Amino acid sequence: MVLGLPEGSTDCGEKLASLIFEVFINFAVFLTMVIFCNGLHFILKPYSQPRITSDIIAGLALGNIGRVRTLFDSFNKAFGFIIDFGMMCYMFALGIEMDSHVLFNHLPRQTKAAYGGQIFTFVLSALTTPFLAYFNQNKILEFTLCLALAVSSTASPVLTRLITHLKIGKSDIGKIVIAGGMHSDFIGSLFLSIGYIFVPMALFCGDFEATQGLNKAFTMACAVLGQTVFAASFGPFFMNWINNENPEGRPMKGSHVILAIALMVLTCSFSTMYDYSPLLSAFLTGVCLPREGRVSKWVITKINYILTTIFFPIFFLWMGYEADIKKFHVGSRGAWAKLITLIIVGTAGKIAGTVISGAMMGFHWPESVAIGLLLTTKGHLHIYLAVKAMNCGANTSTGIGMIIAIFFTVVQGPTVVANIIKRARKRAPSHHMALQLLDPTSELRILLCLHGPHNIPASINFMEISRGSSDPGILVYVADMIELTDDISVTLDKDEGVHTTTVKDKEVMDMRDKVTDSFQTYVEENSDGITLKRTMALSTINNMPQDICVLAEDLMIALIILPFHRSHRSEGTLDGGNQGFRYVNRKVLRSAPCSVGILVDRGLGSIDHISASKVTINVAVIFIGGKDDREALAYASRVARHPGVKVTIIRFLVDPNAESSRLVRYRVILADQENEMKLDDEYFAHFYERHVVGGRISYTEKHLANAAETFSTLRSFEGQYSLVIVGREGGMNSILTRGMNDWQQCPELGPIGDVLSGPDFSMTVSVLIIQQHKVKGDLDGLDDDFSIM
Repeated sequence: MVLGLPEGSTDCGEKLASLIFEVFINFAVFLTMVIFCNGLHFILKPYSQPRITSDIIAGLALGNIGRVRTLFDSFNKAFGFIIDFGMMCYMFALGIEMDSHVLFNHLPRQTKAAYGGQIFTFVLSALTTPFLAYFNQNKILEFTLCLALAVSSTASPVLTRLITHLKIGKSDIGKIVIAGGMHSDFIGSLFLSIGYIFVPMALFCGDFEATQGLNKAFTMACAVLGQTVFAASFGPFFMNWINNENPEGRPMKGSHVILAIALMVLTCSFSTMYDYSPLLSAFLTGVCLPREGRVSKWVITKINYILTTIFFPIFFLWMGYEADIKKFHVGSRGAWAKLITLIIVGTAGKIAGTVISGAMMGFHWPESVAIGLLLTTKGHLHIYLAVKAMNCGANTSTGIGMIIAIFFTVVQGPTVVANIIKRARKRAPSHHMALQLLDPTSELRILLCLHGPHNIPASINFMEISRGSSDPGILVYVADMIELTDDISVTLDKDEGVHTTTVKDKEVMDMRDKVTDSFQTYVEENSDGITLKRTMALSTINNMPQDICVLAEDLMIALIILPFHRSHRSEGTLDGGNQGFRYVNRKVLRSAPCSVGILVDRGLGSIDHISASKVTINVAVIFIGGKDDREALAYASRVARHPGVKVTIIRFLVDPNAESSRLVRYRVILADQENEMKLDDEYFAHFYERHVVGGRISYTEKHLANAAETFSTLRSFEGQYSLVIVGREGGMNSILTRGMNDWQQCPELGPIGDVLSGPDFSMTVSVLIIQQHKVKGDLDGLDDDFSIM
């Protein structure tokens, strides 16, 4: 006894103190694991290795330290529950991201390539592995089929992160690999889910002599089918109702979040009451729920955040603990034969299957080999199954061999991608993203930026004329440019670890609602050819240009439209403008991943309605020469398809009879501009034959001698046109614009654009200044939409 305390109380206090100390030590080990993983990932970053590579190394290293193993011995049961729960969340998120409709759709070529490799690997693995005795001889057929299914599948989350991190996700081969990985992962998990009904591995692991009775299998099948039917029928209806009740930009109601989570949990738990696997139950539930919608995105981001920050470090520690390196039979030829066979079978099967299926679809064999190598990628589920196999018919040495084989499927990915980029660089030395090079029959994707409600009328009219004809139409992302101030910042509700933000500032919410309502009302009344979506660029002025460029890149935008920093007053003049937005415009022009247009509104928004049957607006396009002027022509060719728009091309040519023009023109040609002039003539001749000869577009020429005559001609546009489209650097090296730079107020608009938008010019002519996407030069693999197939 101590100070008269009962002996039992002393023992309880000592046990509590010991428990707290053990928890503290475990937390310290967790922090050490996190720091070690991040440090190792930083070291391997120059080699472009994905995070799972450093996680596997860190887990094997720390998990085999004596003190750590002692801690796991004490908390093994608790950690087992944590691992199982974390993998349930992983499988649920994986299921939501899958598209179950692929089973009923026509098989695209990326699906055929994935299935070819998967089937060939499955057959090869099933025929080869039984001879090496990976498992106990009891239930050899069941274990072999499970191993073959695991070897033939792909870890799509790991593969997708690898492809996007290495910046080839927008290339044709990147899209094929990502889609093929998703299909392979989905089919593999689906067959695993179905097979578990007849081959419940958990039952066999407890007793190798056990059998799954027909009645029990039938009961389990009915439970799984009932759960799937309920989730597929009621789940989307319920989730869509919650999404409609909680529109984007507004805080989600807590009661609705609880109801959604309750539905997911209850649905996942139903079939487990009949001894079905909780992991596979979570996967099937996720597959049946809709991928799109605010609730699904919220759940995925929350789960991924928890998995990345908390679960994965614990998971790989657990893996290292279970994979006791001391038990690996280093001196056994059988252990090495099992390891090498897994690597060879998994790799050779994928390569052979994709090469054969690729040859049938016309793929080059080097690209087919690369696709096969990338589709061998394994991930967290495969590691989990390998660890479980150690206590289910396979010894620890075999399980460690499986983990090492999984490691090699991941570590070779960056080398394969580097080889893809090397081959792509040889085939396509430069990269363009310009309207001039886009298929005119394809849908035009526009990022239409707004400062506020005052930009709505002009933006709607711009959207209307840009759609041209209803087929193919345009996809417009209307983006609010919102400066992030201190007042707005304190009202933000950011989802941790994700890229979504909810704005609670009332003024901002009201502004966004007004913009949304205006555009939606217009599109509902004039829906032909316009697909409308909403987004926003919420950041400080310094960061806003980068956010807009990232938006354009992620949304695969072809044309960014920015409002001029000076707004149109009611009396027709322009105000002093917002210098912050002017900075944004100039930075976007410099860094944009596509073509950019700056819209100067001087009455375009005052046009009440642009008719779809008769001409209500006259548009002029000035062509002097240069890539930006060619881009203006490419845009005008789409505008001319609109029945309510009359387009006139006005080509400014140097008067050959003027003495001064002949001298300067000779100097320009000597200044290596002959190639650019040749491109102008070729493109304009093609444009003239395609659009002007047919009568769709009017054409006129102006023969001028110098910049003074150019200025006078521009002033004559007063009252003739509602909109003038010019290239930003059009005529930059021409005698027709020489000297205009001396009095430029806004150099970012170019010489012609600056004159047309100046305070001394027309107050009724709006101007659209277009800059063609700048050439990036040699491919470096950074988000280049290259083609190699």
